[in-house]
Amino acid sequence: MSAARFLRRHWQKRPLLVRGAFPGFVDPLDVKEVLDLAASPDAESRVVRRAGRYWSLEHGPFPRAALARHPRRDWTVLVQDTNHFSRRAERLLDRFSFVPRARVDDLMVSYAVPGGTVGPHVDSYDVFLVQGRGRRRWQVSRQSDLGFVPGLDLKILERFEPEEEWVLEPGDMLYLPPQVAHYGIAETECLTWSVGFRAPSDQELAAGFLDYLGERLALEGRYADPGLAPARAPGRIPPALLAHVARTVSRVRASRADALEFAGRFLTEPKAHVWFTPPARPHSRARFAAAAARRGLALDARARLLYAGRRFFLNGETVQVPAACAGWLRKLADSRNLVSTAGAPAAFLDLAHEWHARGFLHLGEVGSNP
Repeated sequence: MSAARFLRRHWQKRPLLVRGAFPGFVDPLDVKEVLDLAASPDAESRVVRRAGRYWSLEHGPFPRAALARHPRRDWTVLVQDTNHFSRRAERLLDRFSFVPRARVDDLMVSYAVPGGTVGPHVDSYDVFLVQGRGRRRWQVSRQSDLGFVPGLDLKILERFEPEEEWVLEPGDMLYLPPQVAHYGIAETECLTWSVGFRAPSDQELAAGFLDYLGERLALEGRYADPGLAPARAPGRIPPALLAHVARTVSRVRASRADALEFAGRFLTEPKAHVWFTPPARPHSRARFAAAAARRGLALDARARLLYAGRRFFLNGETVQVPAACAGWLRKLADSRNLVSTAGAPAAFLDLAHEWHARGFLHLGEVGSNP
């Protein structure tokens, strides 16, 4: 099925099971590497356990010895942003670049022992579930009753009525639109890779935009009441003060340019736990330019570079660039790497050298790790 047909028939409309979507699929990380990530303070991880009707949620990091003490059934460990730690994981995420990168969130992995599950639930975003080693049974429902079990740290559906069911084998893929109830249970020890997408709520966007405007407002003036008369009701807000507040608020204006600027910054803002590591021995400008021409460049796996028209945004900041750089930056944003920079303008190489020194950009096609 072509990407265009999938988007037309299934995206945000109906689930789709694709048998053998990834023939000969090899997990980007093996079980040991996943558990090593779960033990790292640099990665976001959590463990969900089930014992009958009892559910528990713990947040990592998890020492290997702690995971070894878990029973042989009914638990799972989830690790977010695996694409930040493995080039192989980043390549899997790249397979979904038919969706704009502004919408892509991360590649999460779930390692589960038999019976491991996070329970029946819904997501507010689209998700592709790619089955790695082992088998996992999936049940889905288009039910309208989406009430949660009260008193849990997990948002588990109180009632779940499956309408369809499949067992996914290695290389199979299941797409689920937002708000489709689903329940995955490991049949064997398994790894499942989840490609998640960003779907900010209107409340989140509006609150973020108001914060953005608040940092940039420059309104002159201050409330004054030189003709104030003695108060007969001291607890009452003076009508003149209320009128002044209303007039001041009405002076706040936002343009389409403000919205574009906010959107670019908002959509490229790194997650709170993300930081970048500059090279221990940065190249000089001349050596960097020569190496980039030979080896090419690649964005760090954690870096987010997006554009809208001639405006570019990197990691929550606006990037001011000469027109001669625009084409090169668009290529970098679209593919996240450049095979070579031969012929690139000096201004682009200046910017790339600065980003390299800050850890945003690397020489050669690399992520953070193999």
